[in-house]
Amino acid sequence: MSAANQSADAAVVVPVSVRDLLPRDLPACAWSGSATHLGQVERELVRAAAGEVDYLAVCTPADVPVAIGGIDYQVSEEAGTLWQLAVLPAMQSCGLGTLLIKAAEQRVAERGLRRTELAVEEGNPRARALYERLGYVAYGRRPDAWDEEGLDGSIRRYETMCVLLRKDL
Repeated sequence: MSAANQSADAAVVVPVSVRDLLPRDLPACAWSGSATHLGQVERELVRAAAGEVDYLAVCTPADVPVAIGGIDYQVSEEAGTLWQLAVLPAMQSCGLGTLLIKAAEQRVAERGLRRTELAVEEGNPRARALYERLGYVAYGRRPDAWDEEGLDGSIRRYETMCVLLRKDL
């Protein structure tokens, strides 16, 4: 069969692995946010070296990150707090977010903690549905805010309301 006659629905299976995110990975993670965001991730990698956080990457066989996210152990003494979870937009809904979260939960459990927590914007129902499908339960709400870099390089304050979710491991 010629390439022109092949189905566009063909599935390609690509193995992935989960490892710690490294400073050398940051240029390949530009899809995850602005330069300001990547600067924040870079600062979190310093905290990772100190053992305060874990920052994970789901990588292709070419060792390129396609999903990233952190676990902060300083927010709560009793839980690992998942944050800055992101999947390359073209690869969303392929199971990478689930794999990332399960790997994060394993890291939390390896530290002897029995719960994970996270916050999701109220305006992000897809992410909330994923977390709930993985067993996370809402227990509250709180406002959140951070600085965002505009396309023109300007910085503006972004404010939102988040739903707080947790899961017993």
